[in-house]
Amino acid sequence: MRKITRKVSGSHAAALSLGLSLMLVAGIPSAASAGDADAKGLLKAMSDYMGAQKNISFAYDTNLEVVTKGHQKLLLASSGKIEIGRPDKIRVQRTGGFADVEMVFDGKTLTLLGKNLNLYTPIEVPGTVEHLVDELREKLHKPVPGADLLLPNVYDELMADVVDVKDLGSGVIGGVECDHLAFRNKDVDWQIWIAQGEHPYPCRYVVTAKKVDQAPQYSIEIRDWKTGTDVAAGDFVFNNTTGAKKADIKDLKDIDELPAHFAVGGGK
Repeated sequence: MRKITRKVSGSHAAALSLGLSLMLVAGIPSAASAGDADAKGLLKAMSDYMGAQKNISFAYDTNLEVVTKGHQKLLLASSGKIEIGRPDKIRVQRTGGFADVEMVFDGKTLTLLGKNLNLYTPIEVPGTVEHLVDELREKLHKPVPGADLLLPNVYDELMADVVDVKDLGSGVIGGVECDHLAFRNKDVDWQIWIAQGEHPYPCRYVVTAKKVDQAPQYSIEIRDWKTGTDVAAGDFVFNNTTGAKKADIKDLKDIDELPAHFAVGGGK
């Protein structure tokens, strides 16, 4: 377990302020560059661990930044739970300020349920969870929260086109000590905090769209991580317990993290 201890007395406050200013001007010290291989190794260990898990469940909190035309940043928050039974089962629940949504996939049929609308839509998408994630993102434009972290080979997915790697030492997320890593590619910067120890799961993942005005961020924080026998047997069949009406997917409005009234490029 790596620990970084810093003590600051009043007499050292000015020196620390100057030091921080120099860091901002000069960038991260060269020691971070020396840790590139370590950072990649930590990410690969997380990827191998994640890929080896057949049954996974966790709760999560997300934050999506929206930038208005007046350069005001607004933060949209939601929470939920994800359960996975590899290779082809997943249940995702998400509750935010604008929607209460559930997504169930049994290996053949994806069912989207808008709980606040009491409407549901079944979609035939036979295949694995990996295939479903791609279909949701590319064709339906309804990505699963933290989807990059759920794929079998997380390392290859995340490291594609990465041009800069930094090992930033330790951080603590929800009381869990983590390795803090930072990466850059052409379009985005991203950071990940990985739990230290025998279960290197992702505790926080932050993506910064650096080519978008004001560089908005998306983050997901993971808690209550469980795998293997600690995961309760999941039911991945849609049970219409509320008498929801079947509807076309276009009628399931505001089930995304970005609600419709936050018009992209608009003035709202």
